[in-house]
Amino acid sequence: MSLDSLEKLFIEELKDVYNAEKQILRALPRMAKAAESSELQQAFTKHLKETEGQVRRLEQVFRELGQSVRGKTCKGMQGLLEEGKEVMEEDGEGAVIDAALIASAQRVEHYEIAAYGCLRTYAQLLGLEQAVQLLQQTLEEEEAADKKLTQLGESGINEAGAAVGVGSEDEE
Repeated sequence: MSLDSLEKLFIEELKDVYNAEKQILRALPRMAKAAESSELQQAFTKHLKETEGQVRRLEQVFRELGQSVRGKTCKGMQGLLEEGKEVMEEDGEGAVIDAALIASAQRVEHYEIAAYGCLRTYAQLLGLEQAVQLLQQTLEEEEAADKKLTQLGESGINEAGAAVGVGSEDEE
């Protein structure tokens, strides 16, 4: 496909983020299982439900455009999720793993925020008001998920990870 119009770019980016969301749907249950903190587990589980809704909204945008609902492999998300998978396979202290899971999840959220921000802008320029509303809703959910992850990290998970191993040399 030749990217010779904003509409074609919009459709290609929709396919990319659709595949990204499908990858995230598969990763979130594993992330929730790997988390030690019940609050982090709940955050991942809640975002799984939101992601299911985001996929439905993307399908709605495809239908509005008269396009078949299909993705194209999102290599960026593949890489981010592979890094997260490496974290989940590490041995270590639960609090440190949780801090690493938060960092991995925030990388994913930032990728999505960038993608949805661009898509919403393209939809505005193309006069696709329904798509603008649907994409804006998803963008707001992604921003809220990122904020929640920051709050979890700052509310003690990161501190708990920092405390692991501290002072162990002094103990006899």
